[in-house]
This record gives sequence, structure tokens and C-alpha cells, in this order.
Amino acid sequence: MTNKNSLIFTCSHCNAQYQKWTGRCLECGKWGTVAQDTRPTQHDPKNQPNHKPAATTTLAEVQSQNVARTKTGVEELDRVLGGGIVPGSLILLGGEPGIGKSTLALQLALTIPNALYISGEESVGQIKMRADRLFSTKNNNGTMEQWNNHSLRLANETNIETICTTIAQNKPVLAVIDSIQTIHSDDVAGEPGNVTQIRACTVKILETAKANNVAIVLIGHVTKDGEVAGPKTLEHLVDTVLYFEGERYHTFRVLRATKNRFGPTDEVGIFEMKDSGLHEVKNPSAALLSERGDNMPGSIVTCLMEGTRPLLVEIQALVNKTSFGYPVRKASGFDLNRLHVLVAVLQKRAGLNLAQYDIHLNVVGGLSADEPAADLAVCLAIASAYKDKALGADLCVFGEVGLGGEVRSVPHTERRIKECEKLGIRRTISHEKFRNISELIRNT
Repeated sequence: MTNKNSLIFTCSHCNAQYQKWTGRCLECGKWGTVAQDTRPTQHDPKNQPNHKPAATTTLAEVQSQNVARTKTGVEELDRVLGGGIVPGSLILLGGEPGIGKSTLALQLALTIPNALYISGEESVGQIKMRADRLFSTKNNNGTMEQWNNHSLRLANETNIETICTTIAQNKPVLAVIDSIQTIHSDDVAGEPGNVTQIRACTVKILETAKANNVAIVLIGHVTKDGEVAGPKTLEHLVDTVLYFEGERYHTFRVLRATKNRFGPTDEVGIFEMKDSGLHEVKNPSAALLSERGDNMPGSIVTCLMEGTRPLLVEIQALVNKTSFGYPVRKASGFDLNRLHVLVAVLQKRAGLNLAQYDIHLNVVGGLSADEPAADLAVCLAIASAYKDKALGADLCVFGEVGLGGEVRSVPHTERRIKECEKLGIRRTISHEKFRNISELIRNT
């Protein structure tokens, strides 16, 4: 006789468990996905197998290995990966739909000999059409020439067992799987894209990569909640997690590593989306400032550190008398809560009467200024727009602002100044020149 208390009901979509049956899962909201779990809930200790202890070794006995990385031919990507792709590694490439993940993966597969591209979203013919559209070039006669890499093999498959067998048989240098949401396993119940399917498929892909020493790039979409492929638990299974960021309607894209077992996590790669695909931006500071307009109030240049790379970006502020009883605060590319704090500092410490003014802030280029070094530039841009006074096109400002109005130091000051000198910016303002925000605004 079955014990009623031992029954467990599991949702096939999100793997949530309940003690009684329910028509709708309370976790994911799906209907008809909760069923009785037939797996045993208790194990008899007498029937447990006797496992032998694992063999151990000391750290000194382990021989060091020099892994030969595979160069991708894309310097910005090699920078983020730490020098190239490590054989046998599993790389997760995440980002919002339409940001350019498949384009980057296809360009990567075309630059590495003996590569395999497996898609669960597109047919082989559709991948060929996309490659022709993106990577066809014009010769001297003005006719289109197709750049074909005959060693790139294509496949359209959604079954993970078939995919792993194909990779094990062909043993490519690089395999791209696009994308994890469309892959399913015969050993797991549920539709493709749910938590259980994604976990099981990722584990099998990881085992295949390690067993065959094949580097695999796994593409995963980011949901509205900012999670890769639905569950965030996918990140701890892979070796490297790369995020493709940027505004969809801007040309610049930022490739950032949030996890990397074989390299740093503080490097970024800058790309520009064009009709012919993604192009590396060798000098991102010059590219971001190339379309800067005339010297106008509210426009300030700041220097951000993206990994070891200094990056000059323009911050624009617009201060206007409010038409409503409550002033509006808007920010694009900058944290809105941080903007409220800086506005309060300007009112209390610098004496600017901003209570009846709307403030709009924009980081040009679709990038995000998350570093505290942008605080001082934001304050000065707001003050410049409020006083309707331009501060010059040859000025760069960086520094952190505290609640007491003090200007604090930021790391890599010398590197930021050298980047400014390369682009002809002769004046810089930091904590070394002004220690208080009120003193800075009075003198500017």
C-alpha cells in the first residue's frame, strides 16, 4: 500500500514539487503540467552500493599544462576570452533576441577551420542565405562575391542525443549550437525550453565537449527578467559566460565576460553592427566621439574603464522648467536611482535649485555608464545645462561623488589621462584638482 505522505507531484515545465495534485503550477503558471512523480522518494540504506574512495594527489605532483588556445581571428573576441578559445571548453553566448548573437557565432565559425554550425531555429538554406547577405563583398568590377568557407559544416537538428553523436563523430575544432531553447532530450519529459530540458541538454553538451576536446559555443536568449535561456542555473554549468549587450537600435555592441574559467572577467569587446555583419571597433573612444556636435551646454566627456581599456563617452544632460507639479527625472544608459542621489547632492551641497526642473540624462552611443567615475561628469553636465553654460569640447571629467559633496578618487587615473591626450583632450577634471562639488561648480 502506497503511503499518501510519500506521494510527490512534479511540474514538467519548471520542476516544482507539490504534496498534492493541482491543475495549475503555482511557480510557472502553466496548466496541466503537474503530474505524480513515479521516482522513489526513499532509499533503503541496506541496498546502497559500497563506493570506493576517490584517488587523491597533491598539488605539487600535478604537472603544469600549457594549453594551446585557438585564435578566432577576431581580436575583440580573443581579448574577452583571454587570448583565444580553449579546446574542450563550453562557452555560453547570451543576449537579447536580435542583438547579434547568431551573427557573431556565424562569423566565428567562418573564421575557424573545421567548424560545425548546428541550428535548431534555422534550416541549412536559411543559414546560407544569412551568410550570403552578411558576408558577400564587392570586387573591383562592382559585382558581388561570396566569401565561402568550405570547411564549415551545417546541420539542422533539435535532438541533443543526435547533436552529441554528430559532434563526437566529426570532432570539429569548434561547434556552435543555436540555440539552447530549441534543443530537447529523449530522456527528459517536458517541452523544449523548460528548466528540466535545458539543464539536461547542457549537461550532455558539457560531457561531449570534455570527452572529445571540442570547444562548443552555446547560444542562449535573455528573457525580459534578464535570465539566460529562462533559468539562471545554466551559468554554473558552463566554463565561460559571454553577454552581448547594447541597444538594439544603436550600432555599437559590447561583448562582456561575466564568468571565465580560463581568463579575466574584466575585459570587453566593442563591435559595430553594419549591413555586412559585426565589425571590430579598434578605437572605440574616437568612434563614440566622432559624431559629437558643437560645443553646447550639458555635454560632458567622461572616461570609463571597461576592463583594462579606457573608453571616452559623451554624457548629455537637459534641464528644463517642469510643466507639472512634480519634476521628471529620466536617464538612458545611467542608473536612475543614482541620478536621484546626485541631484539631491547638487541641491543640498552645491546650492542648485533643481526642485522645479525636469532633468533628462543620456549616455551617447547606447552604452551604459555603470562605473562610479561617471558621477562627477553627470553632476557637471546637469550644472552646465542648468546654467546654460558650455564648458568646452576639450574637457574630460571623471570622479566619484559622495553624499557629502566630496569628490573621491577613482582607479587608473594615469591611464584615463593618456587616453584623453591621444584624442586631443587637453583639460581633465578629477579629484586631484577639486575635492568638493560645490567648489567645482563655482569655478566652472
